[in-house]
Amino acid sequence: MAYTERIKNFKRIREYMRDFYVYGFKTRDEYDRKSARSYDNERRRIENYLGDYMSFHQTKTGKRMFLSVDTRTTEGNPFYKAFRAKSFTDGDISLHFALFDVLDSPEISMTLSELVEELDEYFVGFTTPLLVDESTLRKKLNEYHKMGLVLKEKQGKQMYYRRGTDMELEPYRDALHFFSEIGLCGVVGSYLLDRLEHREKVLAYKHHYITQALDSEVLYALLQAMQKKCNVEIKKYSPRMEKETVRNITPLRIFVSAENGRRHLIAFDARQKDFCSIRLDYIQEVKAREEEVSFDSLRQELSRLQKHMWGVVCHRHEKLEHVEFTVHIGLGEEHIWGRLEREKRCGKVERLDESTARFTADVYETSEMIPWIRSYICRIMSMDFSNKIMENMFRVDLKRMYRMYGIGGDDHDIS
Repeated sequence: MAYTERIKNFKRIREYMRDFYVYGFKTRDEYDRKSARSYDNERRRIENYLGDYMSFHQTKTGKRMFLSVDTRTTEGNPFYKAFRAKSFTDGDISLHFALFDVLDSPEISMTLSELVEELDEYFVGFTTPLLVDESTLRKKLNEYHKMGLVLKEKQGKQMYYRRGTDMELEPYRDALHFFSEIGLCGVVGSYLLDRLEHREKVLAYKHHYITQALDSEVLYALLQAMQKKCNVEIKKYSPRMEKETVRNITPLRIFVSAENGRRHLIAFDARQKDFCSIRLDYIQEVKAREEEVSFDSLRQELSRLQKHMWGVVCHRHEKLEHVEFTVHIGLGEEHIWGRLEREKRCGKVERLDESTARFTADVYETSEMIPWIRSYICRIMSMDFSNKIMENMFRVDLKRMYRMYGIGGDDHDIS
C-alpha cells in the first residue's frame, strides 16, 4: 500500500533523499552520520515514495543505492510525493474527512456545539466511535480557518463555521505547472494541481533543479520570518567540516542562481556585524525569534551592496575589486555582444569598435566571476584584475590548458 511509511520528521529523510539523488555512490556502511538501522528505515521510506526512480549498483564494497530521474518522461517533480506522506494520527484523519462531510457545501453553516452534535451522530455507526470534544474541534477549526479551508462568521454572540469556497483553478493550469517546477515553494502549486483532472504536461525544462523541493519547509520558514521582520535561529550542517552549528541571524533575501539553481539565504549576522550567505540545502532547522527593529535599514543596505555583488558574497567592510577584460567579436557574431549585455549583471559593457568590446565591473569577490569569464576564453584579448592573485591563477590555468592540448605551450600568453 502506498504511503504506509509516513514521515514525522522531514529533516531526517531530507539528507538521505538528497544524497541518493545527488551522489548515489555510498554504500550502507559509508553513511556514518547515522546508524545502520536509521539508514535502513529511511531507505525503506524513500523506496515507498520513489520506488520507480530507485536503483542500485552492486560493487565489491556493497550495494550503492541511488535515485535516477529522467525529466523527459517524468510528470512533475517526484520529490513532492514525500510531502504528501506527513505523519498523522487516526483521530486526525477521521476528524478531517468527517468534518468536511458534515460541512458538505459552503451554504451549510453551524455553530461549534451544533458541529459537535453532528459529528457525534456521524461516528455513532463506527466500530470504534470517535469522541469529539469542543476544545479539540475549536482548535482544529481555527487551524483550518488560517489555511482558508473553513470560514468563520459571528452572528450575535455565536460563531458560525462553514466550508471555504473553492477557487476555479482550470484557467491557471499552465501557470500552476510552471510555478510547481520553478517557483520558490513549488510544492504549493503541486498540491493545487492535485485538484485538477490529469492532463499531459505542456511544459518541458532544459534545466530542471528538482532537489530544491527538499528545502521547501526551510524556505517557507525563512519567508515567514522575513514577512514578519524577525530574527531566526538556524541549525546548519557543513559537509566540508562535518559538523553542525547554530547561528542567530536576520534573514533578508533569497538568491537563486540562474546557472545551477542553487539557492542562498542572504542574512545579517549581528555577532559578526556583517552580511553573510548560507546555502539553503545546508540549513536543517529554522526557529523564529524576536522582531528585528532594524530590518528595513538592513534591507536597504543590502540593496546598496547588491550594486557590487556578482554572486552572493558581500563584505561591506572590504574594498571593491576591479575586473576588466576585452573580447573579440567576429563578423556575424553580434550574439556575443547581446550575451555580454544580457549577462553583465552589475558590470558595464562598452563597444570599442566593430570587433572589440570591453567589460568592466567593481565587485566584492573576483573569484565568483571566474567561471563566467572562462566562457569567453577563446575571445579574450586582454585582461586586468586588481586582485592579481586571481588574475595570475587565471593565466596559469590557461597555460596548463594550452600545454594539455598542445596549442602554444608556455609561450602563449594573454597581455
